[in-house]
Amino acid sequence: MSASNVASKWSSWSPQLLSVLRIVAAFVFITAGTTKMFGLPAAMPGGITVPVWSQMWIGALLEIVGGSLLLVGLFTRPVAFVLAGEMAVAYFQFHYPTSFWPTANQGIPALLYSLVWLYFSAAGAGPWSLDALRDHAR
Repeated sequence: MSASNVASKWSSWSPQLLSVLRIVAAFVFITAGTTKMFGLPAAMPGGITVPVWSQMWIGALLEIVGGSLLLVGLFTRPVAFVLAGEMAVAYFQFHYPTSFWPTANQGIPALLYSLVWLYFSAAGAGPWSLDALRDHAR
């Protein structure tokens, strides 16, 4: 098989890999919310959970509910747009003030999630999603 055939065959998997990225990113994103809200799968520093109705609790709720919707690929574009905004706020409110550099301010996850969710708000969920099933049913 020639190099151009391999590249062509690999690039044909782009839509499915979009779905794989969405599923894995959403699953890990959900655990960020459950850690804050329930201390699962790992406890926050000091073993605490965030206070109910605090800004961090609302963020955790967005991460759990929004992440679950993204996991199954339902209402992906608007949900991803909201979550991109949530992560941008998290980055600039909590991480950026301590340092310009994401590695120094420990804001890499917030920064990357903001951009990944912004991408999904434009690209959609991919073929392995409830959005794709809904579109196909129309």
